[in-house]
Amino acid sequence: MQDFVSITGMILKSAPVGEYDRRVVILTKERGKITAFVKGARRQNSRFMASTDIFCFGEYKLYPGRDAYNVSDAVVRNYFEELRKDFEGAYYGMYFLEIADYYARENTDEREMLKLLYQSLRALGAKSLDNRLVRYIFECKTIVVNGEFPGIRKEEQYSEGLQYTISYIVNTPIERLYTFRVSEEILGELQQFAQKLRRQFLNAPFKSLEILESLVEKQ
Repeated sequence: MQDFVSITGMILKSAPVGEYDRRVVILTKERGKITAFVKGARRQNSRFMASTDIFCFGEYKLYPGRDAYNVSDAVVRNYFEELRKDFEGAYYGMYFLEIADYYARENTDEREMLKLLYQSLRALGAKSLDNRLVRYIFECKTIVVNGEFPGIRKEEQYSEGLQYTISYIVNTPIERLYTFRVSEEILGELQQFAQKLRRQFLNAPFKSLEILESLVEKQ
């Protein structure tokens, strides 16, 4: 009898395998980051064609294989269609997925990271929020969630406004994280602060970030 596993998660990566299959990486609430294969997902009219693409969030039914899980069913709760229709927003989102993939591990508690990723993608889809602000908040909060945030050193000269902003990002629950705006001056300071953290803790090449920054430079 086949042993099935039910998980809630988001697709971080989706790549073709063979002629018709897909290999996906899922950030899950129950089992951390896992790899799964989806047989026939690329066949025309496959019920898995849309549900195993990046950004998809929902419930997945799996059964273990020799080296990875196999997806037997999927119920998507959010496709994040607003990001798929926004070229720049999609690259912000893909950058967030890359960071989640960088940090997450198998069989670890990734509930906070999954929650942060989900709320951050929702924030990217909100027209009232500046995508740059969403990005810097996400970068800082990711480091907080993963227990590496160093705090602000006394010798560092930051404005009172930035110190308040950082304190809010660090101490506010993820559900209420994207509920504020800042001036361009504070946004510039936050950019420098987040960049410093990224160089210290996220010192890895992110393909989507390279493309995203080239898009921003052209604007």
